[in-house]
Amino acid sequence: MAPKPETSDNESIDAQLEWEYDEGIPQVEDPFIQRYMSGRSALIEQEKKQRHDVMFKKTMSPLAKQASKIMSAIRRRELRDVWTSEFEESLMDINGGNLYPGMMFTLARDRIEKTDLWKIIEKMPKGALLHAHLEAMIDIDWLVDQALAEKGFCILAPEGLCDTKKRETSFLEFRYYDDTELQKIKSAAGAGGGAASIWTSGYRARTPVPIREAQRTFPDDDTTFKKWLASRCMITAEESLCHHHGLNAIWKKFQSTFLVIGGMLFYEPIFRKAIQRLLGQLAADGITYVELRTAFKFEYRKTGQTTGAPGRFDTFFRELEEELDKFKTKPEGKGFNGARIIWTSVRTMDNRAIAEAMKECISMKAKYPHLVCGYDFVAQEDMGRTLQDLVPMIFWFRKQCAEAGLDLPFFFHAGECLGDGDETDNNLFDAVLLGTRRIGHGYSLYKHPLLIDMVKEKKILVESCPISNEILRLSSSILSHSLPALLSRGVPVSLNNDDPAILGHGKNGLSHDFWQSYMAFENLGLEGLGTMAENSLKWCAIEDQKTAEWTKSIADGYMGKGTKSKLLREWRSEFEKWCQYIVMEFPLEADEDEDEEDEESEEDDEDEEEDDD
Repeated sequence: MAPKPETSDNESIDAQLEWEYDEGIPQVEDPFIQRYMSGRSALIEQEKKQRHDVMFKKTMSPLAKQASKIMSAIRRRELRDVWTSEFEESLMDINGGNLYPGMMFTLARDRIEKTDLWKIIEKMPKGALLHAHLEAMIDIDWLVDQALAEKGFCILAPEGLCDTKKRETSFLEFRYYDDTELQKIKSAAGAGGGAASIWTSGYRARTPVPIREAQRTFPDDDTTFKKWLASRCMITAEESLCHHHGLNAIWKKFQSTFLVIGGMLFYEPIFRKAIQRLLGQLAADGITYVELRTAFKFEYRKTGQTTGAPGRFDTFFRELEEELDKFKTKPEGKGFNGARIIWTSVRTMDNRAIAEAMKECISMKAKYPHLVCGYDFVAQEDMGRTLQDLVPMIFWFRKQCAEAGLDLPFFFHAGECLGDGDETDNNLFDAVLLGTRRIGHGYSLYKHPLLIDMVKEKKILVESCPISNEILRLSSSILSHSLPALLSRGVPVSLNNDDPAILGHGKNGLSHDFWQSYMAFENLGLEGLGTMAENSLKWCAIEDQKTAEWTKSIADGYMGKGTKSKLLREWRSEFEKWCQYIVMEFPLEADEDEDEEDEESEEDDEDEEEDDD
């Protein structure tokens, strides 16, 4: 109910009403005003019939409806009591700002994780994670600790890291060297006068330095080695807030982190532990299946090996498979349905390099058909080749797949941009025309009414990544995101975390993106979150399907006989258990909300009685 208009201190409500009557101002209860209100409500409800969640609402159980009501009540309470406009010292230290609903994620994260809604959403069964980049899914602090603990692990650089600028931007490598090899290198460097510290200008390029030694001799008094190395692997809080620096600046830093992370991650002992940790985190966050993208521009190195075999990834896939099987035997892996890889190529590569990557992808698909599920192009759209430019290579790839008797569908990044009608924005047209099954990000799709209709007709899902889009400067905060524009038009969407370790989530999973979306948009509700979780399973590539089978499985939903229908039924069972948890854990929230509504209703009745008198 709308709040009553304020009156001045010396003016009673009765006097206000008397003035309105004298002026002939209509009252809300007047029949023609009520007719307007009824028409208004009908118009709003008519529009809501076009929304993405209309079918989910129709099939909600009484328990789910009660849970939805409770969550809405908690949301209203926290908007009022948690996200206040009072200044906080912790925020003023960063930007002199204040708390408000939908504030920038980096500033809000710690407070988010202390709320009741976070407690609820963290327990939600979220289905599948469809848009995530492997290197960006590993906790950075944990990764640095693993590198420091690994015997024989060394750091290399192309120049001495002798000043702050070089430490911020120089390329870093990490490799294993055994003691014998290290001694040889050290002796040779000493003989040639090149045994200087990596932190000095006299350092000889690419001389391996034991990482523990580099930590002991780190020269910066303002920070520590671990904090410095972590800052090279992620976008810091300060960097994420500097939107005035523009897209290109943040993307330059963002893309540089993958090389640093990869040097540590793709060493067998670290990689195996990282996969176990990652899968455990996803399962704990209610995710039962994940598709990971990676560009395969790394060397995968076995234990005790300094180098790998460039361009050959049999070992990577074999050990990934072993770790997946191992995880499923653990108690925390019970009910986890697996992981697959979407092979990606960097969109700045030339045709020769892309062709080699495509051949490698086809080779690995033939050897590990259950692990490779699709193909995509990655990196900053504005600075890379467009899909239109890549059309010849895409058609060549299709031909190569057909000749090999393989089917590798496309899951193209497109519309991860701010343009409207420029060549980057037009990637959306090519993605649809080239038969993509999902669109990664699709941030600018809302500007294209015809494409929206085509996406719905062709049953293409948008993999939305709200927090990523904010930190990479497409939106200033969740409140200005394009997500609700798509949901209101009935576009199928799933929520995704994209690059949580690099972007500063502090933990893996989807809870941050689910929380941000739910809290930001009044129209979303529990039913909106449920719809997007459902979508993630309908549009997942957990099994290979021809186009007709793919489309049919989406249309069949719960009623089909395939793997995805089974996953949906399992998800719905967990969803109902989650709704029961909400009702049992917060039973008074809805009652208190009803009490407030009853009090308002009683006040209205009293006002009407006074008017009658």
